[in-house]
Amino acid sequence: MLVFEAKLDGQDSQYQLLDEAIRTARFVRNACLRYWMDNKGIGRYELSAYCATLAQQFEWAGKLNSMARQASAERAWSAIARFLSTTRSANDNCKKALPGKKGFPKFKKEQTHGSVEYKTCGWKLSDDRRYITFSDGFKAGTFKLWGTRDLHFYQLKQFKRVRVVRRADGYYAQFCIDQDRVETRVPSGKTIGIDVGLNHFYTDSNGETIANPRHLRKSEKSLKRLQRRMSKTKKGSNNRVKFRNKLARKHLKVSRQRKDFAVKTARCVVRSNDLVAYEDLKVRNMVRNRHLAKSISDAAWTQFREWVEYFGKVFGVVTVAVPPHYTSQNCSNCGQVVKKTLSTRTHICPHCGHTQDRDWNAARNILEKGLSTAGHVGTNASGETDQYLSEATLSSKSTRGKRKPKE
Repeated sequence: MLVFEAKLDGQDSQYQLLDEAIRTARFVRNACLRYWMDNKGIGRYELSAYCATLAQQFEWAGKLNSMARQASAERAWSAIARFLSTTRSANDNCKKALPGKKGFPKFKKEQTHGSVEYKTCGWKLSDDRRYITFSDGFKAGTFKLWGTRDLHFYQLKQFKRVRVVRRADGYYAQFCIDQDRVETRVPSGKTIGIDVGLNHFYTDSNGETIANPRHLRKSEKSLKRLQRRMSKTKKGSNNRVKFRNKLARKHLKVSRQRKDFAVKTARCVVRSNDLVAYEDLKVRNMVRNRHLAKSISDAAWTQFREWVEYFGKVFGVVTVAVPPHYTSQNCSNCGQVVKKTLSTRTHICPHCGHTQDRDWNAARNILEKGLSTAGHVGTNASGETDQYLSEATLSSKSTRGKRKPKE
């Protein structure tokens, strides 16, 4: 499943109609969630039938396309299913006394980013695939599509869903296309182990390093300035809305820079090797360190890993996640444990005298573990998988079967 995105170019009056559609979709989703809370035991089909009741009770809700209402109900059911599928029942999940949130579905509130999802009707592409027309009750009209993807390569029956997304810098249309992405590559005969870090984004088993871009740190000065200026404005004023939009645009730029770096780096790593081994880090636990939380979040290790796994599936490359235990403490030459603190950046083994950079030593240990175990792999790269289909949102990350390591 492919997801292509294009920016919508229209008039301000058309954008207001899109806002009404997004607001209505959020109302349907919240109403379905309330209906489930008041009637425990109902399922997905009852929520889908409840959409017709909402259209009869509220005239403005009936303007939204019927399939778009069903898609909003499916979103509510996806949140409910994630909560119920954590264990056999919600009560069992709570009885385990797991730390953190239990994942109970929440009501969506008004925010900068919002979306409405259409299925096979309520929209129409022009013959040249450069314009899209929304024909539901809101009648937003025709928008021009600005993007780099050529939609002529796919038939109309392959377009399963169209999602309108509102961001700080405008409105976008996401096309969910029923097409598997498979690319060929020439085997390189190389294997690599990757150790991610903060001094360098990662160090591989060959001793090569990639600099940490630190996108948030570089933009922190301008972000703080915009935050100060917005805090001095009056609540509810147009001036506050203006600065809030500027601040949101700046954060959006940082997130796009981070994603672009992760995608390009992961693609380069996967295409250059036949096996990629990396640590199975629990980043959610690591960010609890208040001294390193911002730097770890800015590095986006999880996003990089997801794209490595995704490109591994696309190019047919084995991606192995290995346990991170003792990868930095063990000597890559003799295998003995050499205790060292985080501030010790050079590995010096007292047993065999092996001296090496700490991260390089860890990367070699990661590669050795990756070659000796199948590990586990999966794909969940945002923007390129079938995460916008209702069936995909009901399950967790998909995983592929175990493979034997190459000899």
